[in-house]
Order: sequence, then C-alpha cells, then structure tokens
Amino acid sequence: MALITYLVEDNKMILDNLIETLEEIASVKVVGHAATEAEATRWLLVHDGHWHLAVVDLFLQEGSGLGVLAGCRQREPYQKVVVLTNYATDDVRRRAMELGADAVFDKSNQLDEFFDYCVEETSREVALPQS
Repeated sequence: MALITYLVEDNKMILDNLIETLEEIASVKVVGHAATEAEATRWLLVHDGHWHLAVVDLFLQEGSGLGVLAGCRQREPYQKVVVLTNYATDDVRRRAMELGADAVFDKSNQLDEFFDYCVEETSREVALPQS
C-alpha cells in the first residue's frame, strides 16, 4: 500500500524534486501540496485521518510550518509529520518536536536520512480507515 503523503513546500524546484524522488524510492503517493500555512492546515483538517505522512518546510510563502505543525497535533497515531528545512538548528528542532513533529531533517545534509525515514514508513503498511 502506498504511503499517502502531503507536502508543504513553497519552492517549486524542491517540491518537484521531492515528489519525483519520493515516488521513485518509496511506495509514496503524493496527493497534494501547499505553499502556505493556511492552505496546508485547511487541507490536513479537511482530510483528517486520510493521510499517512505530511512533510513540512518551516519557511513558507505565507505563514510558517510551525503553524502547520500546531494545526495537526490531534492526529491519528499512524499519521506522521516531519519537518524538512534548511534551518534545522537545535532550537528549531526542539520547537518542532514540542509542536508534535515526529522527526526533523535538514535539507542541506540529511536528505538520505529523510528518504530512509520515508522508506521505513512505507514498510509499516498502515491502512487508512474506511470512509
């Protein structure tokens, strides 16, 4: 079963590369994406319970990835939210984890670890609830 994934990223080139790489290396189905906090938060709430993984950048066109994290704190245990950012300082990591992130990865030097995480998540074979 594919890992139903939503991406929150405002850089088109990074977004396109993430989609291509994720779908190539793991059983991932990217079902949507957003470039703003409001759009991402709204999608995650409307599709509550019907996604497995949300990948969130912190600096967005409008708003912040921290707001997206705060907006989806009440999610099912099988739903994972990871931060993928260029600013993975100790403070940012701590704050993201406090807001419910399952993991934080630095785009500049932890992409392999991020992709390994996604592959591992696909192996859990979590079924979505029936609507």
